[in-house]
Amino acid sequence: MKQKIGIFGTGVVARTIGEKLQSLGHEVMLGTRNVAVTSSRTEPGNYGEPGFKDWLAQHPQIKLGTYKEMAAFGEMLVNATNGAGSLEALNMGGKENLAGKVLLDIANPLDFSKGMPPSLSISNTDSLAETIQRTFPDTKVVKSLNTMNAFVMVNPSIVPGDHNVFVSGNDTGAKETVNSVLKSFGWKEGNILDMGDITTARGTEQLLPIWVRLWMTFQKPNFNFHIVFG
Repeated sequence: MKQKIGIFGTGVVARTIGEKLQSLGHEVMLGTRNVAVTSSRTEPGNYGEPGFKDWLAQHPQIKLGTYKEMAAFGEMLVNATNGAGSLEALNMGGKENLAGKVLLDIANPLDFSKGMPPSLSISNTDSLAETIQRTFPDTKVVKSLNTMNAFVMVNPSIVPGDHNVFVSGNDTGAKETVNSVLKSFGWKEGNILDMGDITTARGTEQLLPIWVRLWMTFQKPNFNFHIVFG
């Protein structure tokens, strides 16, 4: 089902998700704090992607709005912000604009204050996803796609063989909605693992330290986790 999808963020994850969703026929709007500032950026991104001004010109069907405009626009929402700024961005979107909607949360609570590798600002007895769910109780938060890089998220075939994407959330219908999006990205039903309620996001968010260290060791970002049972 084609729908209007609003994405919090304008970085490589937001852009990659937005491009994929738009190519699948959805109407997409990215959200930012300041439209004028973001739309004028010409510096390339960390992954060699073009400056946002050029990228937006290359994707004229993707809209850009403030967080509030984007959140009001989206029938479904995606949190693709830096985890440290997620709550601020979501609050700027407006609780009234998030109420009743599915929010696919891709962000991770990475703390880069002491450089690389990052630590987690939330862990063990809590998670960013749970924090978001508590802050926005009327929003249907689903954690997924946070254990891989953006290019694997939307094209799992670039990693050979079977590998897994995890899903956490309290609302069964919301998880079904997210699963439908995952399948449209190319994820096989058998490789989508429903972890349970939103508290299980503690585990998937805590995969990020090992993910970062694997990337630092091998200098190759296109990999993923595969759960194998003996």
